[in-house]
Amino acid sequence: MSEEKQTFEQKLGRLEQIVAALEKGDAPLADSLALFTEGTTLIAQCSDELDRAEQQVVKLMKGSDGAPVELPFEEET
Repeated sequence: MSEEKQTFEQKLGRLEQIVAALEKGDAPLADSLALFTEGTTLIAQCSDELDRAEQQVVKLMKGSDGAPVELPFEEET
């Protein structure tokens, strides 16, 4: 599956696999470097997606004057 077609959740799942493989510590150096490179790429992609989602939420939460409205989360009882 190409990186462009992966969902956010699929990218996070792959990151979990990469972390587990790197924590195991038994991969050859070249493989570890390739996993690390893939992981940093996925982190950047996920971060971009989260930034876009946050911007969309802020846009949706604008008040009548156009200024963002920040509402506290409801506390669960």
